[in-house]
Amino acid sequence: MARCCDITGKKTTNGNNVSHSKRRVKRTFKPNIHKKTYLIPGEKPGSVSKIKLKLSSKAIRLIDKLGIEKVLEKFASN
Repeated sequence: MARCCDITGKKTTNGNNVSHSKRRVKRTFKPNIHKKTYLIPGEKPGSVSKIKLKLSSKAIRLIDKLGIEKVLEKFASN
């Protein structure tokens, strides 16, 4: 499982741990990824489809604010 957000595209980045004596050791910064399932209303009345996504915390807050349909429309091209 790759640590990558399906909506925002956030992924693992590299950097350094810097000690008090300024020694640098390589490390990774991992995004806060969660698996979430959303229900999307279908074209027919009463029909619902499920979609499973791996999302960062920022993407979950964005979906809570705008709604799943608008977020999928906006970020479908990414």
